[in-house]
Amino acid sequence: MSIDPSIFKAYDIRGTYPRQLNEDVAYKIGAAFANYLKPKTVAIGRDMRISSDSLFEHIARGINDSGVDVIDLGLISTDGLYFAVGKFGFDGGIMITASHNPKEYNGFKICQAKAEPLSGQMGLNQMLKMLQDNNYLRKSPSPGRLIRKNIINDYISHCLSFIDPAKVRKYKIVIDAGNGMAGAILPPLLEKLPVEVTPLYFELDGTFPNHPASPIELENLADLQKKIAETKADFGVAFDGDADRMFLMDRFGNQLGGDIVTSLVAKSLLTKYPGETILYNLICSKAVPELVSKMGGQAIRTRVGHALIKPLMKKHNAIFGGEHSGHFYFRDNWFADSGLIAFLVCLELISIENRPLDHMVNDINPYFRSGEINSRVESIPDKIEELKKAFSDGRQDTLDGLTVTYDDFWFNIRPSNTEPLIRLNVEADSPEILKKKTEEILKIIRS
Repeated sequence: MSIDPSIFKAYDIRGTYPRQLNEDVAYKIGAAFANYLKPKTVAIGRDMRISSDSLFEHIARGINDSGVDVIDLGLISTDGLYFAVGKFGFDGGIMITASHNPKEYNGFKICQAKAEPLSGQMGLNQMLKMLQDNNYLRKSPSPGRLIRKNIINDYISHCLSFIDPAKVRKYKIVIDAGNGMAGAILPPLLEKLPVEVTPLYFELDGTFPNHPASPIELENLADLQKKIAETKADFGVAFDGDADRMFLMDRFGNQLGGDIVTSLVAKSLLTKYPGETILYNLICSKAVPELVSKMGGQAIRTRVGHALIKPLMKKHNAIFGGEHSGHFYFRDNWFADSGLIAFLVCLELISIENRPLDHMVNDINPYFRSGEINSRVESIPDKIEELKKAFSDGRQDTLDGLTVTYDDFWFNIRPSNTEPLIRLNVEADSPEILKKKTEEILKIIRS
């Protein structure tokens, strides 16, 4: 069977099961990974999707047939997989997941030693070339072993090491696991904290019977909003399908963007470790660098994407990096992202300040944002050029797509890595300016 090259994305491998991604493809990808990286031991974790067990068997066999040992982590979150690779010194890791995608999807997030991610430019494209050239398997006379390892307790202890659990107050919290992996990881963690939790959809179910496990879209948080109001909770939390992304919601049902959570985590860490460096991607609110600067830290603006942020964090020895999409990276977590660590750091900060979350947010968030608006266009480069000319009097940069900044608003326009879409984000000093400028920009994009 030939490989569909479109499943090889900028940061992972992802496609529909079984049309694009099936057992045969999984075996070949496992063999290609072993051939490319030449590891001795690879850790593999998987989420609760219906196809994950079968894909695990075949990708593990492809690796074993290449003479490489496989550590089977079982059902785990993606950040748990990164932890295992870093903590136990494995040569690489594969997480079988399609994250927040619908139930018919699955995929592989792949890293090498020290939880360093493989990306399209570094590793994934080379593996695709091996598969296309039928040069993916180096069959070994002595197959590798399959070894089962449970790392959940070790991972929970590691996450708790980022805070002082004794400072956590007995808050009422609603947590929506979205029938994803947070439902397996959170219960043993919550036992160690004094919080009173109302769980939503903690049952692992790869058919996602309640709502898509994609908390960045507000429509998927309706049940969380309702339960917060019903229980008079202090705040709410939502995780995506593989539990590496986390979003907060205040007591009034307002979702905090990943950039505002980035500000909260940065505030906590800079209080404990003054003068440290914080990375944030260019879609994040101006509130992030302003807070970091105010607290004496150094803020560095980056492009979007974990495969870009992690190496930059190492280069600058940054203690933390955050993205608008809900990915949060920690130096003391092998520079890998963890929704669970971000949740705990925020929980500790809220406990220490002992104020409602919405009050804390009001202190650091004076701006108004459009959220990400997607549009299909015939030619993305042509539209970007058109916007460059239309807003030529603004301060422009092309770090990632096009960013144009004025005194009272800014916007970024960039192509999607996975679809023929152009993504727009606008931030302004007032709702009126936001509405006016968003309409102006969209008129050009969609004309």
